[in-house]
Amino acid sequence: MMSSVVDPPEQMRFDLQVIASWVEPGSRVLDLGCANGDLLAYLKQEKQVQGTGIDFSEAKVARCIERGLTVLQGDFRQEVSDYPVNRFDTVILSQTLQQIRDPKELLVDLLRIGKRVIVSFPNFAHWSCRLQILWFGTAPVTDQLPYEWYNTPNIRVISIRDFKRFLHTIGVRIVKEVAINTHHHDFKGNSVRYFKNIRATYGIMMVEQV
Repeated sequence: MMSSVVDPPEQMRFDLQVIASWVEPGSRVLDLGCANGDLLAYLKQEKQVQGTGIDFSEAKVARCIERGLTVLQGDFRQEVSDYPVNRFDTVILSQTLQQIRDPKELLVDLLRIGKRVIVSFPNFAHWSCRLQILWFGTAPVTDQLPYEWYNTPNIRVISIRDFKRFLHTIGVRIVKEVAINTHHHDFKGNSVRYFKNIRATYGIMMVEQV
């Protein structure tokens, strides 16, 4: 069953389409790890947001600037500490949480500078990952996690259930959530309503302080 939450066009990655549909028009947005700026460009044009991005890649930042976007080059973990309280309405962290060394400290910092934070991440508890471990006894390699154990940028193993337990532990409330089934850079996908922790390839959650 196709998700009904997606309004943006299908030229964006499916998880970014979902995220874009959650952003309020005219709001102040910070996109961390914004890459080539597809999400920011859409939000700026269609929702008139006041958007800022941060990315480590000089080439990607240059591409964003060519598109007329406001983007900084650098390590966003260091950059976010310079922003004042509630500087943004929404902070976006898409498919990056599993690569962060200090996710708890980062999320606390993001909830300081943003009223709400949207996080998306690959679900390591998907059935394909479980099957590879059970059947072959090897670290999973999937479309969503296309790396071997020795060259992966992912340093965290996160499931949808893990992340929800983590939020409860640190006293953070989930405002919206959706589990989706899509490939890494696919423009299409569908929402998963049942048995999310085993059937969904990605989790997306909007959170705020209680």
